[in-house]
Amino acid sequence: MKIEVLHSEDRNVFDALVAGLRLHRNENMGDEDTKPLSVVARDDAGNIIGGVTGRSIYKNFLIEVVWVDKAARGTGLGRQLMEQAEEQAKQRGCLVAQLDTLSFQAPQFYQKLGFEVVGTVPEFAGSPARYFMLKKYQ
Repeated sequence: MKIEVLHSEDRNVFDALVAGLRLHRNENMGDEDTKPLSVVARDDAGNIIGGVTGRSIYKNFLIEVVWVDKAARGTGLGRQLMEQAEEQAKQRGCLVAQLDTLSFQAPQFYQKLGFEVVGTVPEFAGSPARYFMLKKYQ
């Protein structure tokens, strides 16, 4: 056996680790049925000004990124994007949505949408607090 330390990104290593993880998960939970899910808003020039992206898997909507351009914040766009993404997730049979966010980002925004904090990593020198959030659809 040989253990290596890599100091740069290696897509082959990442892909091999993900493949191993999926095999283990499939052995315990059955075949994986994951589908990407994104809802985006564009301005009149076609530029993305906000969006939600994630995936549905095992009746979960795993929200990976939510972003709204600074100029569009406070307009309700974020809420609209989240509502549309969640509706799509429900149509796919998702029973919950989950995400994580940092204390300076938007934990209060997600709480207004019905998400609950289910775990935290407290802030420490050089890092803000991190919140793990869940919203049940049933």
